[in-house]
Amino acid sequence: MPTIQPQTTPAPQSPLVAMSPAVAPPSEEQSHFKLPKLRLEVRDLSHKGSSIFLSTTNAVDVLQKACQSVLKLLYLSPHDSTTSAPPTRSVTLILRDMPGVAYTTGTELDNDHKEIHLSLRYITSISPETRQAKEIEGVITHELVHCFQHNGHGTCPGGLIEGVADWVRLRCDLSPPHWKRDGSGKWDAGYQHTGYFLEYLEQRFGQGTVRRLNEKLRLIRYEEKAFWTELVGRPVVDLWEDYVRSLENGKHSETSPQ
Repeated sequence: MPTIQPQTTPAPQSPLVAMSPAVAPPSEEQSHFKLPKLRLEVRDLSHKGSSIFLSTTNAVDVLQKACQSVLKLLYLSPHDSTTSAPPTRSVTLILRDMPGVAYTTGTELDNDHKEIHLSLRYITSISPETRQAKEIEGVITHELVHCFQHNGHGTCPGGLIEGVADWVRLRCDLSPPHWKRDGSGKWDAGYQHTGYFLEYLEQRFGQGTVRRLNEKLRLIRYEEKAFWTELVGRPVVDLWEDYVRSLENGKHSETSPQ
């Protein structure tokens, strides 16, 4: 403890200052989630899609950023003991020539090790060229959600699973130009159709609604009526009707990227 000189008369402190010591905010490292091992596998370096990916995308930065974004949207904090992500131990991004866009699967030996297969053929189709990097990041972000989200012990409908993934992509400001809100059909048609509906619920019932949905899918099996009534107090079919009316009346608000 430093010595106080006899001639020094300290200035009086207000009670508020004396009772409220400064608390340092969490460091950037403390606010980050621990990530699984991340790998990149390119199966055909001569493919044009490989050249596009390697010239537009820093795989390390994109994978780390996307993992943190997914985890922060689906889980409260890396130090919250009341929720937990699935025990994903590694994620391998595999670039290969195949139809479609991308899919995520567990490895044959261990489902805790995930593989994201991204189509080189699709990468070559992204237009205009100025969208290539953002589209690649958007697809990777969507697929990473499947590495970290819960699914009601295998009972959650696929449309909701895909809707949560596109909701995260939407929240990360990675939605492509052709996405739009659409009130036709059913709420669980999936992808951006359901993603925009989930954003409506997030705005209506408060930030963290989708996070609570994901946590509920960790704890219980999915039974539609009970699940939604317990989560937000109303059946999902009624909420979908409210959403459709809000679109017809032009009362939705734009999403603010996180």
